[in-house]
Amino acid sequence: MSNINNRQRGVSLIESLVAIVVTALGILGILGVQLRTLADTQTGVRRAQAIRLIEDLSEHTKVNPNALGNFNSYLMNWGATPTAPVDCKITPCNSQQLALYDVSRWRQAVTNALPNSDVNVFIVPDETVANNNRQLGVMVSWRENEKDTGTGAVFKITNTETGNVSCPANSICHLQYIQLTARCAPYTMGGPTLPQTFCPGV
Repeated sequence: MSNINNRQRGVSLIESLVAIVVTALGILGILGVQLRTLADTQTGVRRAQAIRLIEDLSEHTKVNPNALGNFNSYLMNWGATPTAPVDCKITPCNSQQLALYDVSRWRQAVTNALPNSDVNVFIVPDETVANNNRQLGVMVSWRENEKDTGTGAVFKITNTETGNVSCPANSICHLQYIQLTARCAPYTMGGPTLPQTFCPGV
């Protein structure tokens, strides 16, 4: 009789261990799904932040009376940390100084908003006529927080869209184009010795 009881206790112990293992596997599976969901959510949030930041730069270019005339002041390579020659909040600035000031502040805003971020502002590859550039390509990168071994890439940026600019390794990138405008234009009727600027509605 005692042998039967011992066998029953042994079977109950095995059943308990199996139940614990199955429960542990279920919990690990749920945790994996939660972590994947969190990673996807973080990627979406950071992409939304990148969009907002690029739109912020676009709005600042519209405030500049002659952003188009200072096209090159907005260009920036990976790893660059632009500095503003003048603090336009306390000192009157011309259009070029305002462009450099806006780029400097915007680069810092990207650093504050996105982890291990970098930016590249470049001339779009299909604008090949010198001194007739009107559109900037803005690529923002930040640290990759997930690994995907699949061959299909979502939001993949190709060199056809950017020329020689490519997304850094182990990073996620977002690319947008912004159009530069000018509310002011050079007025040459005064001759080369008397350059003037015409700003309608300013």
